[in-house]
Amino acid sequence: MFFQSQHRRDCAAKQEERQKTLDGLSSSFFEPCTESDNKVLDLSLSELVQRHNAGSLSTASILNAYGKKVVSAQKATNCLAGIMIQEALVPKVPAPSTGSDGTDIPEQPAKLLSGVPVSIKDCIDIEGYDTTVGYSSKVNHPASSSAAIVRLLHDAGAIAHVKTTVPPGLLGMETSSDLFGRTSNPYNEKFSSGASTGGGGALLAYRGSVIEIGTDLGGSIRLPAHYCGLYAMRSSIGRFPCQGTHPPVPGLETVATTSAPMSRRLEDLEEFWKRVVEMRPWDYDHTCVPLPWRPVNLQETKLKFGVIWEDGIVSPSPACRRTLEWVCDALEKQGHEVVDFAPPSIPEGLNAGFQLCFGDGGVAFFGAVRKDEKLDPVMVAIKSLLGMPLWLKKFLAMITRKTTGDEVWASMLETIHLKSPAEERVLVVSRDEYREKWHQAWEDERFDFLLTVPHSLPAIPAGTAEKVTLISAAYTMIFNILDYTAGVLPVSFVDRQLDGLPKDFMKSSDYKNMGLISKGAYSVYDADKMHGLPLGVQVVGRRFEEEKVLQGMKIVEDALEACGRKFIPREF
Repeated sequence: MFFQSQHRRDCAAKQEERQKTLDGLSSSFFEPCTESDNKVLDLSLSELVQRHNAGSLSTASILNAYGKKVVSAQKATNCLAGIMIQEALVPKVPAPSTGSDGTDIPEQPAKLLSGVPVSIKDCIDIEGYDTTVGYSSKVNHPASSSAAIVRLLHDAGAIAHVKTTVPPGLLGMETSSDLFGRTSNPYNEKFSSGASTGGGGALLAYRGSVIEIGTDLGGSIRLPAHYCGLYAMRSSIGRFPCQGTHPPVPGLETVATTSAPMSRRLEDLEEFWKRVVEMRPWDYDHTCVPLPWRPVNLQETKLKFGVIWEDGIVSPSPACRRTLEWVCDALEKQGHEVVDFAPPSIPEGLNAGFQLCFGDGGVAFFGAVRKDEKLDPVMVAIKSLLGMPLWLKKFLAMITRKTTGDEVWASMLETIHLKSPAEERVLVVSRDEYREKWHQAWEDERFDFLLTVPHSLPAIPAGTAEKVTLISAAYTMIFNILDYTAGVLPVSFVDRQLDGLPKDFMKSSDYKNMGLISKGAYSVYDADKMHGLPLGVQVVGRRFEEEKVLQGMKIVEDALEACGRKFIPREF
């Protein structure tokens, strides 16, 4: 018998534990959804809460419907890190209706999220359960207490029924790990579900949850929303509770990670946000800003949208560009002003962000990785870059500039390395100066919102992350660096008839003039093979404009519907 490493033993044990929990579920969860189940699944978040609070819909009925979808989603996409359905079914002991002295206890108010199934990304603590963050070294280390958002959800009456898969350390373009295996895209198993909230994205698309609580450092909820036909919004730091959430780079404040929700309906996303804020999250998490919900109504307002067509790194593929064009056309037909916007250099801001993220030489990220643990290829590349001598990187940067003229990649080569405290402080100053440039540009133009593609590509083929690279996530990550509010909503699907590259594109001057990062990304684009994959658009507001951005997303969705282009997700 061959020796098996601790890493392999822990991975096998964790997968066996997951399967055992699944096998222990009632046989009813493995049956097709009934008409009654489908009626439950069709309820909006508000309707679900109202009926559960009223007692006309039981927890068992809700979990029976959503549990069936959980099981089918796991079978099809491998999206689960943990299953807590049985625990959620255990009836809670009702509180006594009278006090010890016989006096009546006042009736408790209706709970704001009563009966709402909420899935939790496996980087958020739930007391008594592992928080693996995709690492085998974190197996068999159950959390001693729950994260702030989990405690808030419990008090609001929500049902935390599953944990969802992540890539190791939460950084990557695909959700795949030795610990749980690969999570596939619900629309096509040969493609990525996104990262790092790819498990939650796949589960939501299968209707296995109403809300997924994910995290976002560089687009980790927005990319899965784009890839899987969903809705998501990252807030400014301090608006959503994050205590008890494990970020990709612990201790990093200069480009901070935020927790954030995803949903399969825009009305549910907005209602969830509103109800979480009404629960006073600052009472659960000291890092939350005590900012109440501020209703915004823009339905009768003519708005100004700025459009960022290019990030200066990877041009949008034909499918993603068409999607953005559709949105612009729909908004203009509704009387809104839509103008092109050339922002401050996105490569400049991204470069500062990457330097800040890996200024410790990668110690915080790679410290938990075991020797034989497989990482996302983009992180293997980052590790290799960080381990390279600086003189060699500067030499390669010089060669890159001379032979390809690719300033973006050359700049990354010579700047991503271990920083001293003094160097990091200089970078923070540069970041703040960069933020000021954006602030002034926005003030000058008086935009209500910005529009961009969430990524230059639709969902990428499995195993191609190394070609696409983490740098291609600039369309989303730049707004983490700026700490702007940014949401993604689904718009269309890849169409092989509309979205193909021109004939002999790889021989064209457009392709030859691309940088190395762009060529790598375009090497995986194939509209024929990607046919039917979802496509989204990103709506961006300024800091702490969460209420406004949700309204902006609604205006975009309504404009598309008025043009006969309402997004209708595929049912699984």
